[in-house]
Amino acid sequence: MPLPRRLVLTAALAFPALARARDTIPPEARPVPARLLPVPGTVSPELQRLIAAPYPVGWNVTPTDAAGWRQVQVASSAAIEPHMAALAASLRVRVEPSSIAGVPVFIVTPETLPAANRDRLLLHLHGGGYVLYPGLVGVGEAMLMASHGGFSCVSVDYRMPPDHPFPAALNDAIAVWRALTAERDPRRMAIFGSSAGGGLTLATLLRARQDDLPFPAAIAPGTPWCDLTDAGDSLRANAYVDNVLVAPTGWLGGAARLYAAERDLADPLISPIFGDFTGFPPAILTSGTRDLLLSDTVRAHRKLRRAGVTAALQVFEGQSHAQFISPGVPETAEAFGEIAGFLGRHLA
Repeated sequence: MPLPRRLVLTAALAFPALARARDTIPPEARPVPARLLPVPGTVSPELQRLIAAPYPVGWNVTPTDAAGWRQVQVASSAAIEPHMAALAASLRVRVEPSSIAGVPVFIVTPETLPAANRDRLLLHLHGGGYVLYPGLVGVGEAMLMASHGGFSCVSVDYRMPPDHPFPAALNDAIAVWRALTAERDPRRMAIFGSSAGGGLTLATLLRARQDDLPFPAAIAPGTPWCDLTDAGDSLRANAYVDNVLVAPTGWLGGAARLYAAERDLADPLISPIFGDFTGFPPAILTSGTRDLLLSDTVRAHRKLRRAGVTAALQVFEGQSHAQFISPGVPETAEAFGEIAGFLGRHLA
């Protein structure tokens, strides 16, 4: 099949363009020629289809006002919500809306709960850049964990911008955690979530320390968005390689500013990579080789290890941002199997 004309032109012009631009490139920067990036044959056919998918529509459109952000929220939810009931049925889990400490939550329970997990509970914080997936559409990751890991989960439907910027999400997460630890043994609980949910997992621990609340027995921050300051090597190295977030020039930067609401993006409760991880519970972190936030993940892992924390890191071949949360993909079962096994070894 012939290559698209635009790719042929890009490849043909790459090196001359770099030569002409060499005087404007910082001397420490490394020019990288345009190239075609094939789908790896080293992953499952199901994952290959995800890797080959085009960029999401609107990835590079950043709303300019609150109404625009609300429209994005509604559109993203509308595309997913009709499939949630079928997903729950296929995963054989029960999802029930509830409320804890005045915060809306969803209780997710597997059809078969292993005896070892009957007194264990996981707190789930969903992803979506702090602005997407309110309500039921944010529960998919908890469904996967309940199904593949055999745990009961409480998924927090935390408040989000544009109406509720920082610290609303963190306040909701800590309110639920406070209520749960008042009734349950924290040694039998863990906190997990991916992307913004992974960052919020780490921020919840920092806030729990401030509030003299107990830590959980373990955490599982997946591809955590733990640095909102636009730093990290993979933000540039994996730009336009990741087919989920695509590049830091997309809506993600706008979401960071919207969430922070003019506060310092380096505030550890916003970007927990700048916080103190000393004394944190054992952690397992998950990412992919094409993930735009791979650097956030490996930096958080190294920071945990430097603090003396038991921490595992799993990085999946070819995966873009949070693609390990993809139903029906063998690598998803593998990822959650690893996470569940790690949590099972550390929960009382």
